[in-house]
Amino acid sequence: MNKAVAAHPEREIHVVLDNLSTHKSKRDMWLKRHKNVHFHYTPTHASWLNQIEIWFSILAKKSLDGASFTSVQDLVAHINTFIAAYNQTARPFVWTKSEVHQKRLKPCFADQ
Repeated sequence: MNKAVAAHPEREIHVVLDNLSTHKSKRDMWLKRHKNVHFHYTPTHASWLNQIEIWFSILAKKSLDGASFTSVQDLVAHINTFIAAYNQTARPFVWTKSEVHQKRLKPCFADQ
């Protein structure tokens, strides 16, 4: 975080974090020194967010891993192209609370 803040001293930085107590212990003093940084926490007991995490892991693994972009517009176009192709064969995920505490999320499809 310190490197990101140093690289963008005049910009507002918003960070989305999992709502665990481990993330909150040291944040108060650090945030007081970095007024341009804002932490946003996911809701507690929001296991449905795991479905989003699965989709982002698919996006990262199949499309963004090793990619480089010269502009935000190039990144957006790349992601939109991936989404269009992915949606051609997309299947629903199975939502199960029992899989919430997995160390590494893996996609689980409804027709498996």
